[in-house]
Amino acid sequence: MAGAAHCSLQAKRLLLDPKFEGYKLSLEPLACYQLALDAAVAEVQLRDDQYTLDHMRAFGMYNYLHLDSWYQDNVYYVDQFGRVMNLSVTLDTALQKPREVFRLPTDLTACDNRLCASVHFSSSTWVTLSDGTGRLYLIKSGKRGSSASEKWEIVFNEELGSPFIIAHSVSFVKSGAHSLAVLLLRVEKDELDTKGSGFHVTLEWVTIAERKEGDHRYEIIKRRVLQGKSVPHYAAIEPSGDGLMIVSHKPFTFMQSESDTLEENDDAKVSNEKKDPLYYWQQTEDVVTITVHLPQDITKDDIKIRFSPDNICVTLKDQPPLMEGKLSSSVDHESCTWIIREDKSLEISLIKKNEGSRWPELIVGDTRGEFIMDPSQCSEIAESLMHLTSEVMNPNPDKENPPCNAQELEECDAFLEDGASLCRFDGDTLKVTHIINLGSNQYLFSVVVNPKEMPCFCLRHDVDALLWQPHSDQPENMWEHIATFNALGYVQASKQDKKFMACAPDYSYAALCECLRRVFIYRQPTPLATVLYNRKEGRQVGQVAKQLVATLEANDPILGFQATSERLFVLTTKTLFLIKVNSGN
Repeated sequence: MAGAAHCSLQAKRLLLDPKFEGYKLSLEPLACYQLALDAAVAEVQLRDDQYTLDHMRAFGMYNYLHLDSWYQDNVYYVDQFGRVMNLSVTLDTALQKPREVFRLPTDLTACDNRLCASVHFSSSTWVTLSDGTGRLYLIKSGKRGSSASEKWEIVFNEELGSPFIIAHSVSFVKSGAHSLAVLLLRVEKDELDTKGSGFHVTLEWVTIAERKEGDHRYEIIKRRVLQGKSVPHYAAIEPSGDGLMIVSHKPFTFMQSESDTLEENDDAKVSNEKKDPLYYWQQTEDVVTITVHLPQDITKDDIKIRFSPDNICVTLKDQPPLMEGKLSSSVDHESCTWIIREDKSLEISLIKKNEGSRWPELIVGDTRGEFIMDPSQCSEIAESLMHLTSEVMNPNPDKENPPCNAQELEECDAFLEDGASLCRFDGDTLKVTHIINLGSNQYLFSVVVNPKEMPCFCLRHDVDALLWQPHSDQPENMWEHIATFNALGYVQASKQDKKFMACAPDYSYAALCECLRRVFIYRQPTPLATVLYNRKEGRQVGQVAKQLVATLEANDPILGFQATSERLFVLTTKTLFLIKVNSGN
């Protein structure tokens, strides 16, 4: 990750509301419809050998309800008979039973170590499907959501090793040929890991393409594997298929082939050879001293040094300049000198024009030298920073603002994963090109706002939840802040039993559900029809954000949760619930 650009997320101030006063509990009734399923959802319980937190995150907390973002209010699930079932909603009061659109050819119960079946909608007419046994299906679906035009046809299927779930997939055209890129997630036994959990997580990036234009047969043209030590919160392929973005607690790296390893070793040897500094430099308040070790055959006549107020150039014999460039600050060039010392080293003295200023570097942008700090300077800097540290909790109790006391923090202020990062990988070089240290910006959930773009991800920023849209084709604005859910970061942290979170693609509300029955909905602030005053401040309140709570009539655990602009879909083992949140335009 040495060559990666370290970036930061820039929040839009216009989308933040520093005067947000909280959510008001609303008792307005929510229309809730339920459909009994013909067959139970194909839930797969964790086995005894799937005992780690990664297994729980990847498979135990799996969302069994799949939202088709290409078509409005269109959801799918897989039942225990291996049938892919669809519910497409146009009118809540005239709901049809879920209908079968595809049946997996394999008997799911025959495989002992299978995972849950997974579905991802790559485009408006292409679907990737895994049966949980290690087989990948590429399906041409036609226009989905309508029994007249929807017909799922297997175009490609292949056994790809140990069982996996599909994390993401995209459909694109490259060099005139239609291609699909699929991201497969596995949690595998790691024999070399004796101190950790004994498992590692792999993301396999598979590219499948038409053999040639007009030939409708597909084949795998590329397989790349990334490995890490934690299940990624977010992993998505760019729409063009050229890159990959991952949000994870622990970093992922590409597993290299032997040829790649040899190349990297050669690069490492070269870098090791260049490790010794080309020169050493020191500074006082008024002088900068440079020391360069000279080759044996160099004499005084071979050395040419040119001083100017802002530049320096050092040349030995007729070779290219040893040192050349703009100095960090101006010097009195007429007073600068150089000598050859007894140990055959060249010593150059630069007289600072601005006495007392510290130079951060010698030559701007030149990293070939090494700065040597004088011990007296070290103690001077340490002394100047002493006021920032103390062995006493509050050395000056008379001050108005004592230091932060961690004991005063509430439980929902704590973050379990402070080391999370967002990385962008290049598909050709397999290297990290951009990295963002998320620090305490806790990952909350992801949502597809525009199916032609990458999924958005939602992060906690202080008490708020900010929604970010990746733009892989805009290097200067790769992550755009597109919406804010006020105080949602704080509110969700207090929900100890929460299982899934989601938001409407039009940002009109966010929602979360617990493991059993309860669903919480948080609407964006809306103008009031009546006049309301803040009692404490005596000012008129212009808008109010409402919190709504729905309790489902079910005792089965919630297995799936999806949000659209108008409705929430909640899946339990035997029932599919629809909660009408917003009325259609």
